[in-house]
Amino acid sequence: MARARAKEYNDKNVFEAGCERIEYLFKSFDNIVVNFSAGKDSTCVLNMTLMVAKKLNKTFIVNFFDEEAIHPPTIEYAERVSKIEGINFNWYCLEFKHRNACSNENPFWYCWDKDKKDLWVRDMPEVDCLITEHPKFKKGMSFQEFSSLLPDESEGTTAILTGVRTQESFRRMKAVSSKKNDNYIAKNKHVAMCHPIYDMSSEDVWLCVTKFGWDYNRTYDVMNKTRMFNGFLSQRVCPPFGEEPLRGLWLYSECFPEMWHKMLSRVEGVGTAWRYANTELYGYGKAERPENLTYKEWAEVLLESYDTVDIISVKKNINSIIKRHYDKTNDPIPEEESHPLTGTSWSFICKLIIKGDFKGRTGPQLEGLAINAQKKLGINSFNEAVIKFGSEKYKAKRFK
Repeated sequence: MARARAKEYNDKNVFEAGCERIEYLFKSFDNIVVNFSAGKDSTCVLNMTLMVAKKLNKTFIVNFFDEEAIHPPTIEYAERVSKIEGINFNWYCLEFKHRNACSNENPFWYCWDKDKKDLWVRDMPEVDCLITEHPKFKKGMSFQEFSSLLPDESEGTTAILTGVRTQESFRRMKAVSSKKNDNYIAKNKHVAMCHPIYDMSSEDVWLCVTKFGWDYNRTYDVMNKTRMFNGFLSQRVCPPFGEEPLRGLWLYSECFPEMWHKMLSRVEGVGTAWRYANTELYGYGKAERPENLTYKEWAEVLLESYDTVDIISVKKNINSIIKRHYDKTNDPIPEEESHPLTGTSWSFICKLIIKGDFKGRTGPQLEGLAINAQKKLGINSFNEAVIKFGSEKYKAKRFK
């Protein structure tokens, strides 16, 4: 388990560093695209790109992937941004595939599903830049997958800028810090995914909004009138039915009642998730097994709650974690305590099955769990854990 490199601090202002990165991208790529979600992070990237574009006398593209079940102030904000001079704004309303963590029986839903128009949470927006059909789009694509297909190789190289920040999760931190050079750029052929504000904190982002007087999504004002006040990492403007966002379903019912009324019938399980999303029933907190079963036995029972198609995705994720464990050690997977080398336990696996975790986002937590287990045992380094718990084969590979 190669740990992510430790953070390195210097005296450079993160805002200035971000602008320097964006300027480098303008000079290094033929086309600049900002993937805009209307959240605070993409707002920061958008405005920094605008500042650099004006300095260089350049234009750029902004792609907004409208995911139907989004807060009303988010739509209003996107409309205001679409009218800004100097950008080419594309408002996509396509049948993107999304996770429905509210239900194991129907774990996915499609926004703007033409077959379920009567269930749409809202009507299509009336904007000039609306796009409802595209030759490269097939129903069931994710917006990330579609976004990477949009740039045509005949038009040269394209940098797609996102608001990904490492503070948001350990998974993002590890993905960015694992690269030695240009760690905010992930290039694949003629397209590069770029994260110019990866080292900003939420406080940095909001300081920029305040200092420069930028327009922003007023959904955050609503959130700050609730128990989410100043909870920067829990304030989300993404579709509400995913594994992490469903924790905030209560916000829709309390603050956007008209929209909430339609959301209740949009996907299966919303009402139940609204009531129990922040309990162990949806994998929140500690997974409590039935008294007559071990965690390993319970995992097998939990898997039976999925249908024959979706169980394949869940099993694939779980099997990769089990394989990863036995690639490093001959120790059996512990029932409840995290293994000090791999972080794995059957309790954690049960939690993953309950959540679904179709995107494999929870797995990276294992490194943090392993580190915590090492600390409890007084182990001061990963290599020390390898020596104590690793298989002979893994030791040979690690220390060759």
